[in-house]
Amino acid sequence: MNELDRKLNTYFPGLVVRKDLVKTVKGNAIVPSYVLEYLLGQYCASSDDPTIQSGIRTVKEILRKHYVHRNEAGLVRSNIREKGRYKVIDKISVNLNEKTDAYEATFSNLGIKKVLVDSGTIKAHPKLLVSGVWCIADIEYEFTEDKNATPWILSTLKPIQLSHFDFDGYVAARKQFSTDEWIDLLIQSIGFNPEMFGRRSKLTQLVRLIPYCERNYNLIELGPKGTGKSHIYSEFSPHGILISGGEVTVPKLFVNNSSGKIGLVGYWDCVAFDEFAGKQKRVDKALVDIMKNYMANKSFSRGVEMLGAEASMVFVGNNQHTVPYMLKHSNLFCELPDKFYDSAFLDRIHFYIPGWEVDIIRGEMFSDGYGFVVDYLAEILRSLRNHDYSDRYKEYFSLSADISTRDRDGINKTFSGLMKVLLPEGEASRDDIEELLRFAIEGRKRVKDQLLRIDTTYTSVSFSYLNADGQSKPVTTLEEEEYRSYYHQTINAGEDSPAR
Repeated sequence: MNELDRKLNTYFPGLVVRKDLVKTVKGNAIVPSYVLEYLLGQYCASSDDPTIQSGIRTVKEILRKHYVHRNEAGLVRSNIREKGRYKVIDKISVNLNEKTDAYEATFSNLGIKKVLVDSGTIKAHPKLLVSGVWCIADIEYEFTEDKNATPWILSTLKPIQLSHFDFDGYVAARKQFSTDEWIDLLIQSIGFNPEMFGRRSKLTQLVRLIPYCERNYNLIELGPKGTGKSHIYSEFSPHGILISGGEVTVPKLFVNNSSGKIGLVGYWDCVAFDEFAGKQKRVDKALVDIMKNYMANKSFSRGVEMLGAEASMVFVGNNQHTVPYMLKHSNLFCELPDKFYDSAFLDRIHFYIPGWEVDIIRGEMFSDGYGFVVDYLAEILRSLRNHDYSDRYKEYFSLSADISTRDRDGINKTFSGLMKVLLPEGEASRDDIEELLRFAIEGRKRVKDQLLRIDTTYTSVSFSYLNADGQSKPVTTLEEEEYRSYYHQTINAGEDSPAR
């Protein structure tokens, strides 16, 4: 155990777990990492090796006995019948049956439906109504001759997520770590070995966390396959949902006008679209129009009524071409479907993660050190959504007057998010603040520079900031420095362009 691991176990006892244990216990259980780490956090949150080994055996036994594999669902249903009551780990979704005025649960792997759920459970856990939640539940079986009644009875239900945490204790313990140590700790918490990443690469990984701690944050990442773009949004938090870019509709995402049921943005902190790129993908233009309004104004309409939501939007996809090719022939958004290749939509994006800078994930990049139980970190990030650190750089720096309101909003939201992730107490040194501000400016500049290529009505902007002495400091993107001859050339990249 190195010094960082020792400090982590000292200041966050019971809230950390060795990250290599997830693979040890997972086996063939198709469950998100936060489910496994929830169990590991109950039994293996220790630095004592005998305790860890005992905990691993316990977690494996719990998964063996109670996790429902689809191909063994019949056996589990038989166990419930024979024993009368049985505990299962499954993904559960609930719908309101208007004909009977009752909430009914569907167990994804167990394959049972119309299990009655009381209103109190739904009020406590409303996400059950949207896409389902991983839960530990006790199921009972009681046969009835009533053809309209189900023999399955839900006795208890507990979503797999942290029930409480001490935010003030988290902030106080953070002060015991340097900024470098804290960055490495967060990288380990994600599951990676920080020694395999440079400083810039670490910050790029941590930007992926901002949608969980910043309300209505719009992020895009395009890059090669295999860089772990979607991992954070599928495995990391019970407050985010990952959906395929082609599988979402207006009713599913925003609101069903016929039923009045609110969609995903009303229930989740982060809605991520996987496989977002692909020029041939068919996209509903009405969806794009509603998304544009939501991403700009945090609202959407249900008939004549306007509704608001706080979900952040994340778009991840693969690029087919190299950066110099894209800059020479088109732009860095050239892989998007035509309906999303819209300057008004793209202008709503606060930060563009340069996915081509992220290394392809290899086996040696995973950590065997300690990190936060991801469910604990997910709850901390969620609580930080109530804070606003967007003005914390203004004591030392100011943005160039040339920067527009929308550009300024994107920079401020990214800076606030990075502060929350790295410096949750809201205080930082001048050097730390400058580093985060430059990084935030670069991510928004990457968006705006491509918009200048796509839409000639946009005017050029000087992305710079001023220090306390009034000295102007320009910010450039890395690809601008590396491919300067291509970066600033004008490309006719409209929809009729051959590059499109």
